Amino acid sequence: MAKVLKFIKDSYSEVTHKVTWPTWSQLQNHAVVVLVASLIIALLIFVMDKASSNVLEWIYSTAS
Repeated sequence: MAKVLKFIKDSYSEVTHKVTWPTWSQLQNHAVVVLVASLIIALLIFVMDKASSNVLEWIYSTAS
């Protein structure tokens, strides 16, 4: 139990004294970057899905 308590104390000390936390404006800027990247990736996946669907529909229609 003493090891667990020491681990918790050391973790708290590290988080409060050694970690460099971003400022509010940095956090907002990074959130915008993540949002834009997520939207671009989602759009890319949507386009790839639609393209593959259209290709498969064309293949199925010409095969029958």
